[in-house]
Amino acid sequence: MVPIPGFHRSQPSPPPATILSSWFPHIRLPLIISAPMLGVSNGALAAAVSKAGGLGVVPGGYDFSPGSAHLTALAAELAAARAALGLADRTLTPLPLAVGLILCHGESAGRFADAALPLLQEHSPQAVWLFAPDPGADVDAQREIVELLRRSGFTVMIQVGTVGAARKAVEDGADVIVAQGVDAGGHQFARGAGVVSLVPEVRSMLDREFPGKRVVVVAAGGIVDGRGVAAALALGAEAAVMGTRFILSRESLAPDYRRQTITEAVDGGVSTIKSTFHDDVQGTTLWPSLYDGRALIGKSYQDHAAGVSLEENATKFKEAKEQGDNSRMITWSGTGVGLVNQDLPAGDIVREVREAAKKRIQEIQAYV
Repeated sequence: MVPIPGFHRSQPSPPPATILSSWFPHIRLPLIISAPMLGVSNGALAAAVSKAGGLGVVPGGYDFSPGSAHLTALAAELAAARAALGLADRTLTPLPLAVGLILCHGESAGRFADAALPLLQEHSPQAVWLFAPDPGADVDAQREIVELLRRSGFTVMIQVGTVGAARKAVEDGADVIVAQGVDAGGHQFARGAGVVSLVPEVRSMLDREFPGKRVVVVAAGGIVDGRGVAAALALGAEAAVMGTRFILSRESLAPDYRRQTITEAVDGGVSTIKSTFHDDVQGTTLWPSLYDGRALIGKSYQDHAAGVSLEENATKFKEAKEQGDNSRMITWSGTGVGLVNQDLPAGDIVREVREAAKKRIQEIQAYV
């Protein structure tokens, strides 16, 4: 397989069109980024996104202890991505990918340097995406991990849901702010705003409080097509993240019932709900109260809304799962789900969305 032009360190890069282009020479604009969805994204998906000129992100989980299942899986997926991209020699070619890490595990800061950082140095992704530090922890995991990553030469992306969190992320050393609106699927800040107001306010804050500092803003939340990408750019972002759209990609790990649930969903503002209930009914205890998650409304949430106790609901959930009944399972999804109904290769999704965004931008010029 022929390596993608621009990945080899010894090759001169073309003049960068943007800051992002200088960091990631392989990308094509406008930049589409795949979200690091644990249990959905993988090395094959991320490689396909990057090969199409986007930035693929491989989820690395939250357990950074040596030999953990999360780190073992991450190493395997990064190796698979490197093979898919034809980049066999790790000493010459960094991976044109990012790795997404969740920070709210109690031991994340202490264990990161021992096992996670050496793995990242070995596989050399170009960027690391951080999310969800525990605000109640004794140690500021985000700040400590960012310092370690920057010393190792990684581009650091930090996902936030508020202007205040964006400010701290820049103070901690972030190169990229992923401004995630509440229309996003999966886990996010429990209190926040949609991208229409969050992205401009974050951009204005950065320009005002950090003049001259090179910080890129990326928009996430509810973006599933070219129109959404064009809107994100108009709001002041320099790239757009898509999660729900890639759940239906051929390379994703999503099971058939989740694909069908997403394909059939319409009117995402009312067919999805933001709540801590989705974690509670599954018995997930990882997330601090600062975070909740958006998912499609199913039987479990319908019972919750009707007053069924959590204990009874959790029992129903467990019994259904054991019996192979998927009707009570949780399907994380953003509000753009009503526009997601095609099962395509991830690379085709990137190319289709990028061209649609360019077309929409050209159409908008008629108003100037």
